[in-house]
Amino acid sequence: MALLQIKDLHTYYGHVHALKGLDLEVEEGEIVSLIGANGAGKTTTLRTISGLISPREGSVYFDDENITETPAHRIVEAGISHAPEGREIFSTLTVNENLNMGAYVLGGDTDTIEKNRRRVFDLFPRLEERKNQLGGTLSGGEQQMLTIGRALMARPRIVMLDEPSLGLAPMLVKAIFNTIREINGRGVTVLLVEQNARAALKVADRAYVLETGRIVLSGSAKELLRDERVRKAYLGEQ
Repeated sequence: MALLQIKDLHTYYGHVHALKGLDLEVEEGEIVSLIGANGAGKTTTLRTISGLISPREGSVYFDDENITETPAHRIVEAGISHAPEGREIFSTLTVNENLNMGAYVLGGDTDTIEKNRRRVFDLFPRLEERKNQLGGTLSGGEQQMLTIGRALMARPRIVMLDEPSLGLAPMLVKAIFNTIREINGRGVTVLLVEQNARAALKVADRAYVLETGRIVLSGSAKELLRDERVRKAYLGEQ
């Protein structure tokens, strides 16, 4: 069984049927991208997996365990971390304090927390330089680093990244995608939601295309990069 498996997932916002029978799998060690237009249901998928939204039907399995009704904090403890869209850092806390918030599931294990912090600083040296600076005073790129770093503080088996390149300059976008490769190279599975479809497909092993709450295409990232429908709809090619 895959590390993460979604079966026939139906999620609603009130009467709005946001996810319509979603099926998705992520194998351990993969980078899997979920691409689609605004409103397709990408963020809703991640929020449902992480327990922030309860589905009306269907199941979410992680490491063979059904976590569909599991509280969000227990899902983090199980090994799934979520770096949300829009960063959502704590602007009035320092970088170190933000990272501590990501490690809350570790309780008082200070040795492990410090080891995890060192791994984050190795990945993002800029954060170490800014460790005593308030989150709200960081640049957009630095805040994105902090969002990802905070998600990694719990030592997840899988990290879900929601639009990590949103609003960043092209040079920073390239750096973020290089970092995603490095995170994966360190043994963390990645589920990536990203509107920059070309960059997402170049970094991924496999991908799913989501339209109005349904998976309409899936396959290897290389296959989808060559797919005429994807090239026209998401890569801006005629």
